[in-house]
Amino acid sequence: MAIARGYAATDASKPLQFFTFERREPREDDVVIDIKFSGVCHSDIHQARNEWGNSRFPMVPGHEIAGVVTAVGPKVTRFKVGDHVGVGCFVDSCIHCQTRDVDNEQYLPGLVQTYNDVEADGQTPTYGGYSDHIVVKEGYVLSIPDNLPLDKSAPLLCAGITLYSPLAHWKAGPGKKVAIVGMGGLGHMGVKIGAAMGADVTVLSQTLSKKDDGLKLGAKAYYATSDAETFKTLAGTFDLIICTVGTDIDWNAYLNLLKVDGTMVLVGVPEKPVPVHAFSLIPGRRSLAGSMIGSIKETQEMLDFCGKHNITAEIELIDIKDINTAYERVIKSDVRYRFVIDMATLPKA
Repeated sequence: MAIARGYAATDASKPLQFFTFERREPREDDVVIDIKFSGVCHSDIHQARNEWGNSRFPMVPGHEIAGVVTAVGPKVTRFKVGDHVGVGCFVDSCIHCQTRDVDNEQYLPGLVQTYNDVEADGQTPTYGGYSDHIVVKEGYVLSIPDNLPLDKSAPLLCAGITLYSPLAHWKAGPGKKVAIVGMGGLGHMGVKIGAAMGADVTVLSQTLSKKDDGLKLGAKAYYATSDAETFKTLAGTFDLIICTVGTDIDWNAYLNLLKVDGTMVLVGVPEKPVPVHAFSLIPGRRSLAGSMIGSIKETQEMLDFCGKHNITAEIELIDIKDINTAYERVIKSDVRYRFVIDMATLPKA
């Protein structure tokens, strides 16, 4: 076992603090990664504070991992020492299946999360990216294109794929009008990726405070949802709406912005059940759907797409000692647009 250094939540009511723990010895199909940067996802906060009721402590959060390969097992064929790689939201999948479903593994039983979970043996806890290194099976390691900086690439491993997957699945592209609800850590990636796919992208945000950013990142239009006229002006406009926010909204009003056969996709998780009237769906043959991250296959596709189009996240790089302050700022939406921890700031002891 190798000793790892990181920051952990030891209790739902306590701030994250320095923590040492054991990583497993590399197996013959494992890749050892020196973590350079770890993105901060809002789900890290939910889980560190047990807001979803399934937290395991002590917990080392972090599933937006970017780093450099330092060792590989003898059966590893795709990676070598020095490669720039990433690890996303899960490190194993389909562990109860006869064969791995490379297209839908994120939706099937047996998904092993990068942190706050246990490995396939049912005993070994998984610890995430707020740490100095990680050991991951080759099939769950992702190649980061050489032209993309590691710090700005880290959020692609969750925020990037969370938006890429529904945009790709519902075929955003030329001739399609797409609305992104929310201009935050998720939403700004939807604007960049949707625009690069050739879609006509509109941002729907509570205010116009980030309008200049939205237009600069590729949106064709930007509307304030606090203005009731927005819903009149845009009625029946969009082929696809992707909702990134976790707050309560008027779901029926947003559904009425869809064209016939349009789809509204939830990637943000509202605290309360979604109240939808049947007549918001039936007259326009509209759909309300959900989407969750992507498979490893699709995540690599997303990274290659981002490499081709030079797409990375807009980030604020932080010292790990400032993580608890960063959590409070995320809750207040006081970041443009994703915090990333510089793991070089991790204490030696």
